[in-house]
Amino acid sequence: MKIVFALWVSLLIIGFTGQVLADDAANNYALVSSDGRAAVATVNPYATQIAIDVITRGGNALDAAIAAAFALGVVDGHNSGIGGGCFILVRMADGRILAIDGREMAPAAATRDMFVVDGKADPELSRTGALAAGIPGSVAALDKLQKLGGNLKFRDVILPAADLAEKGFSISPALAERIAATKDNLAKFPASAAIYLDKNNKPFPAFSSLQQKDLAATYRAIAKQGPDYFYRGDFAKKTGRWMAANGGLITHKDFANYQVKMRKPIVSEFAGYTLYGFPPPSSGGVHVAQILNILAQFDLDKLAPAERYHLIAEAMKFAFADRAHWLGDSDFTRVPMSLADKRYAQTIAQKISLEKTTADIAHGNPDVDIQHLMNKHTTHIAAADMDGNWVAITSTVNTSFGSKVVIPGTGVVLNNQMDDFSAQVGAANAFGLVGSDANAIAARKRPLSSMSPTLVFKNGEPVMALGAAGGPTIISQVVQTLLYALNDSMPVEKAMAQPRIHQQWNPNLLFVEAAMPIDIQHALQKKGHDLKIWPTMGASQAIQLRDGKLVPVAEPRVILQNAQ
Repeated sequence: MKIVFALWVSLLIIGFTGQVLADDAANNYALVSSDGRAAVATVNPYATQIAIDVITRGGNALDAAIAAAFALGVVDGHNSGIGGGCFILVRMADGRILAIDGREMAPAAATRDMFVVDGKADPELSRTGALAAGIPGSVAALDKLQKLGGNLKFRDVILPAADLAEKGFSISPALAERIAATKDNLAKFPASAAIYLDKNNKPFPAFSSLQQKDLAATYRAIAKQGPDYFYRGDFAKKTGRWMAANGGLITHKDFANYQVKMRKPIVSEFAGYTLYGFPPPSSGGVHVAQILNILAQFDLDKLAPAERYHLIAEAMKFAFADRAHWLGDSDFTRVPMSLADKRYAQTIAQKISLEKTTADIAHGNPDVDIQHLMNKHTTHIAAADMDGNWVAITSTVNTSFGSKVVIPGTGVVLNNQMDDFSAQVGAANAFGLVGSDANAIAARKRPLSSMSPTLVFKNGEPVMALGAAGGPTIISQVVQTLLYALNDSMPVEKAMAQPRIHQQWNPNLLFVEAAMPIDIQHALQKKGHDLKIWPTMGASQAIQLRDGKLVPVAEPRVILQNAQ
């Protein structure tokens, strides 16, 4: 299928394969090491460069990915950092494929109705302030990855980011925009305002320098003392004291009780490839597999562009309806793995007409903040080396700057991942997603996520690592990149540049990028889709093994935004 995509995207594809876009090193979002034996792609050039530098010092893909994750906590702290959580999918050089769950955890004092006021969920409580945060898992998960197969020591991959935080960096347009958009909530917390706002509580503009000396000190303490500093030492104690003084539930004991979980990856097949995805509490692995299984029931190559987009949208709608009902932390609720079974996909495919939309089975469409839905929250890191290590890490603090809380003296932004629970059955979170009791709040439970780190294999060997940022659009981005790259044999940079759509069942809208040709938009409307045109959506990163070489690919939409 040939799809016309916008000129602004196609012009940027040159250079998204590890080549330098310009002489300025700040343009290097996706890089290959000088010897060609390793590659990294991230959402920020500072993080990518630090990761490559780690490779040159003898590190492998695991070391590089960890270094990038800590660096992103400095330069991309509105999306991710050590105050949040992550999912790590890794293929080790010895052939093991592991899923490391570093998702945030609800505090021991959390209760089912903690955000319900006068019989109704209060979204502000789960999104801003002390109650919004879960126990961060990223430090523990990254340390686990390091111990599993890194060549370097944990301190070696942390300290470069500490140096960056102390010296400072130039604020990107994307970061400046996010600071400006959240300045009122950041101003509520003095330690947050001290970092991101000036003395008059005005947001720092793009290209001004941002230094984070407290965060640098925290990184150095972790480098010296290990994760114990974070989970049992001064950081945990400072956080516990702040929470007690500000109406929070988290205690230093909650930090000490945090545990990384080793999960069994979701395995599926599509277009002759084997896919490994992340299991619950991620919904990504299940529903990426489910959507692709549904698509595989149709002769995709014979469909006109509008028919194919229609089919993708319908498959997404069925998958997200299942997500709302069935998905949650599998340690607390039974999640039917048959959702990712081809036989189940066949039953759904029988309900889909290529001529019109399927009647919506939703039981209501709560109001949703569309801007929240499409913002590029979260971040993804792809790293690989020719020794056979492949890493896909998706990391997040949830919405922009998470809870907006920085614990004084630490520089660490705490997540607002409690909003990813179902505060009340049928109540939408910041991304418009609804859930059932399967994702209800409970002590020490992990909230449902859309993060979808994915590894792709051909004939038993890894050929791709990918993932995305963008709330629930993570799932739809990964699905579409895989569809175009695997079924249509597009190079990943071209697959990633195709106009994207997103349908999450609730709200019952088909989000369509403005780059989609008008005639296809009109054809989709005729089939019954209620279109919401959006400039761009999402931010993906990937590495593809092509012609025996590692090809890293960074999101063209992000590079364009930061170049403006």
